[in-house]
Amino acid sequence: MSHNLPDSLPAPEVDLLSPMLNQQGQVWTADFRGLKLRTALQPIYSISHKRTVGYEALIRAFDNDNSAVLPLHLFELPASEAENLLLDRLCRYLHIRNYSEIKDQVNWLFLNVSPRVVTSGSQSDSFFGQLLEKTGLPPHRIVMEIVEQPTDDAERLRDTVAYYRKLGCLTAIDDFGAGHSNFERIWNLSPDIVKLDRTLLTRATEERRARQILNGMVSLLHQSGCLVLLEGVETRDQAMIAIDAGVDFVQGFYFRRPCLDLDELPQSTMNFEDLLEEYKSRKQISHDPTQMVVNHFSGPFRRVIERLQQGLSMDQACFELLSHHTVSRCYLVDDQGVQLEDTLVSESAVKKQDPRFRPLENTSSADWFRQQYLRQALAQPENIHVTTPYLCVTGAYMCVTLSLAFRQDGKLRVLCCDILANADHNP
Repeated sequence: MSHNLPDSLPAPEVDLLSPMLNQQGQVWTADFRGLKLRTALQPIYSISHKRTVGYEALIRAFDNDNSAVLPLHLFELPASEAENLLLDRLCRYLHIRNYSEIKDQVNWLFLNVSPRVVTSGSQSDSFFGQLLEKTGLPPHRIVMEIVEQPTDDAERLRDTVAYYRKLGCLTAIDDFGAGHSNFERIWNLSPDIVKLDRTLLTRATEERRARQILNGMVSLLHQSGCLVLLEGVETRDQAMIAIDAGVDFVQGFYFRRPCLDLDELPQSTMNFEDLLEEYKSRKQISHDPTQMVVNHFSGPFRRVIERLQQGLSMDQACFELLSHHTVSRCYLVDDQGVQLEDTLVSESAVKKQDPRFRPLENTSSADWFRQQYLRQALAQPENIHVTTPYLCVTGAYMCVTLSLAFRQDGKLRVLCCDILANADHNP
C-alpha cells in the first residue's frame, strides 16, 4: 500500500478493503504498507465446560523476507487517523474471513477494537454490520473487545458499544485491572465479559494478599453481571489460581500459544480433568477453614461454653482458647447482635496490635448483627460456624471467626472467636 495516503479518507467500506485481501486455499492474508498480515488465533477455555468456547484473533505481520514484524511496530505505521481506522478495519475483515473458513459453528471470535477508532468519526461503526452481512458470520458469535484505557469521548464510546450490542454481538472490556481501569467503566458500558489483565495474575502468584484481592474482584464482577476471563496464564500454578479465583474463562501460553495454522485449532484440546482433580486434592488437603479450623478448635471452643454455663467468667472460661498462638480475641454477643462486656485479647495479639488502629480496639456494646457469622449462629444454635477469611475491622488484619449460639441462664448468647487467617493452625 502507498505511503502517500491523504490526511482524510472516507470511512473504509467493505468494497474498498476487499482488494487488499488475498486467498490461498482456505487461508486469507492482507497487504498493508508492504507487509503481509495474517491471522493468529488463541483458544479461550471455559473451566467448568472443560473445553474451548472461543478464540481471540491476533494480527501477525511479516515483511518481504517472511520475517516477523512486532504488532507494536505495525500499529505505529499509520500516518493519520484515517489510516489508523483503515488498518483496524482491515484486521477485523481479515480475521472474520479466516474464522469463517473454520469448521466451527458454535464458538466465539474475540476481536480487538481500538477506542481511538470507535470514538472517532461522526457515526457508529456501520462498516462492521456490512462486514458481517457480507461474510455471513452470525453476530452472536462475535465478542468485541475494547481495550481499557481513557477516552476523550466516553459518550461516543458508550454509543458504539450499544451499536455492537444492537447488532447482536457480545462486548468485552480488555485489560481490566491495569492502568486506568475502574468499575465506573463497567457500570457505564455493562459489558458481557471482562478480561482481567495478566498483571493481576502475576501479583497473585507472588502474594497471598493479591490472591485474595483477585478473588474478591472476580466476585464483584460476577455481582455486576459480567462473566470473567483471566488471560496470561503461563504455568500450572497460575492455572490453579485461576480455578480458585472462580473465573469463568482462561487464556494463556500454558493452555496454547496463538496459532497461525488455523486448521489445527478445532482439534486443539486441553486436559482439564487432571487440573480439576489436582485442584480438588489441594483444597481437601489444605486451607479449608470449614474443616481445619472447626476440627482443631471444636474441643476447646465447646469447653468455653461449658464453663460459661457453669457460671465462670469470660476470663476464666476462655483461658485455654486464648493461649493458642493463632487466636486473637474472644467476645460474647446477645441475641440482638450486641456485644456483652469487653473483648478478651490474647497476649500474642496484644504484642502485635498496631497503634494506628487503636480507635477500633474498644468494641464494648458494638453491634455485630450485620455479620453473617452472627446471623448463622443465631439461626442454628449449638452448631459451630466458621467464616471464610475476611478483614477484621478491629485491627485491619485477616481472620476467620468461629461462632456458636448457646443458652445461658435462659438467654441466647453467641460466643465468637477470631483466629488469624494466615497462621499455622498446628498446636
